[in-house]
Amino acid sequence: MKPAVAFIAALALAAAARAQAPDAGDLAEGMRLYLQKGNCQACHGWAGDGRKTDSQMPDGANLRESKLEREGLVLTIKCGRPGRSMPAFDKFAYSDGRCYGMKADELKSRGLSLPDPPGTLQPREIDLLVGFLLARVVGKGAMDRARCADYWGSKVEACNELSK
Repeated sequence: MKPAVAFIAALALAAAARAQAPDAGDLAEGMRLYLQKGNCQACHGWAGDGRKTDSQMPDGANLRESKLEREGLVLTIKCGRPGRSMPAFDKFAYSDGRCYGMKADELKSRGLSLPDPPGTLQPREIDLLVGFLLARVVGKGAMDRARCADYWGSKVEACNELSK
């Protein structure tokens, strides 16, 4: 391979790697959405392991053991899980059939309900939340000290309580 061609190929590979690596700012925003605006931690726990601190909230899935990929996570966050305790975070989820092809009246006629979300999320916010979940939570296994530091982006006091 000629040096110029090799250099261009190396640049293309580096650009592709950067495009796949999550941006630290996007991860921080996704984490904020998880912990605050979406208040996902109320049901799924701060670590996404289903260990919640508020006994008034429904039990959420252990996202650390989830096998869902990006599309499944986006759909679940947007549309919720009718008949279960997962709310729909898309403001218009059941107004026009965009979720599972159903509108609110059809959900009701089937005896399915959805809890109200703590707040709705815009499509970009859902993408940021899913990016955070995929980078730091989904499929990452049980929380330990190393995963805790990765989750928070650095060592924090809470991580010292976990096993190595």
